[in-house]
Amino acid sequence: MLKQQLQFKLSQKLSPQQIQLMKLIQLPTQAFEQRLKQELEENPALEGGKEDIEDNYDSDLDNTTDDFNDGESINAEDINVDEYLSDDEVPDYRTQTSNYSIDDEEKTIPYAAGTSFTQYLIDQLNTYRLSDEERDIAEFLVGSVDDSGYIRRSLSDIMDDLAFTQNVFTTEEKIEHVLSLVHQLDPAGVGARNLQECLSIQLHRKEKNLDIELATRIIDEAFDQFTKKHYEKLIQKFDISELQLKDAISEIERLNPKPGGSYAGNNRIVEHVVPDFAIKIVDGELELTLNGRNAPELHVSREYHNMLKGYKDSKDKSSSQKDAVVFIKQKLDAAKWFIEAIKQRQQTLFITMSAIMHYQSEYFLTGDERNLKPMILKDIADEIDMDVSTVSRVANSKYVDTPYGTKLIKEFFSESMKNDQGEDVSTREIKKILETVIEEEDKRKPLTDETLAAILKEKGYPIARRTVAKYREQLDIPVARLRKKM
Repeated sequence: MLKQQLQFKLSQKLSPQQIQLMKLIQLPTQAFEQRLKQELEENPALEGGKEDIEDNYDSDLDNTTDDFNDGESINAEDINVDEYLSDDEVPDYRTQTSNYSIDDEEKTIPYAAGTSFTQYLIDQLNTYRLSDEERDIAEFLVGSVDDSGYIRRSLSDIMDDLAFTQNVFTTEEKIEHVLSLVHQLDPAGVGARNLQECLSIQLHRKEKNLDIELATRIIDEAFDQFTKKHYEKLIQKFDISELQLKDAISEIERLNPKPGGSYAGNNRIVEHVVPDFAIKIVDGELELTLNGRNAPELHVSREYHNMLKGYKDSKDKSSSQKDAVVFIKQKLDAAKWFIEAIKQRQQTLFITMSAIMHYQSEYFLTGDERNLKPMILKDIADEIDMDVSTVSRVANSKYVDTPYGTKLIKEFFSESMKNDQGEDVSTREIKKILETVIEEEDKRKPLTDETLAAILKEKGYPIARRTVAKYREQLDIPVARLRKKM
């Protein structure tokens, strides 16, 4: 049975311009510069730099639209669109020369071309005398080494892959023999299948002394007890003094648990953080500035503006020019909108960061994280009368340069808890106090989570043991047993 009904529904839809503005606000400085460069390349009506004479072309844009429907003809000689578009229509090959002068400036940025980690290991294999089968196995093993320097696959899996992919039929014993050759390559420890083997390889290659020999025995014979820091059991097992154990552990701590890490990352491009804001303390007052790269100077192309003026003033009109003039008007509209969007982006960024700065003024004046107030996105959104999503876009991807280092803005936001006085305090404040207590503990007898909860309670922060454990994990601090030192 079909039924008809009338329903009224109130909904909010964002225009394409509003969506683009939100995307602009979200961009950090470097990404914004790329977006700006792209817009300048795609829209010939938009130009960078200052404009000496201010032109008001709004009325021209409005009147031009009406002229399209007046039925009159345009004389093509009055407006030569090709004259305005010629620079954009010249093919690339027309602007290139077939010669190259040594005086020409090189504009490209040179990147260091290094050898890959795998190739570095293969180059070392070339110094060994290997049979064809051994070389195939060795190169396959080297190709299985990850960025940390480990081979995280079983010998049986490697044997199967050699058979299916390389047509090399061998045994696990043969692979084990070739793997021992791989273990002789640099950096020491490369090709290990687990942490124990990695540390053992490095110790066996060190020059022998009493501390090295004891350290080797600990790793080879009592690795589980060592990782669990059962020092009393190690002293009993090897019949040694506490001082001897301490010296052996010191040797182990000098080893590299990720032998490939120091090499594999050398060829990666390092991304540098560009602060979007800067906060300085001037005469005891906070001063906020927006990175100048977020405030480019833009203006509308005078040539395109004059083209519309010529069209408006012309008496004879031809319909053959309509499409070209529509194109010009669209570009002018887009240029005008983009300039306005940039200004609105600057204003939104500055207002939002200014509100955050004043909200957390105690922290920015002292640098003490314990002075951070509880602050959520809604607190700032209500203060500046903007949507929470707008504040989130500013906070999630922007950095601020402070007297205490460059900080990600979202780090200033935190939930609140009540202390024993009933006052709201930031969870960041509690974490900082927890971190300080753990740093000052006796490492021979680290504090348990239950003891830490009792200490925090004495300081006026009544939180449960499980909450202490959660904060400790968020701070990337291990349990008491693993914090124990000799």
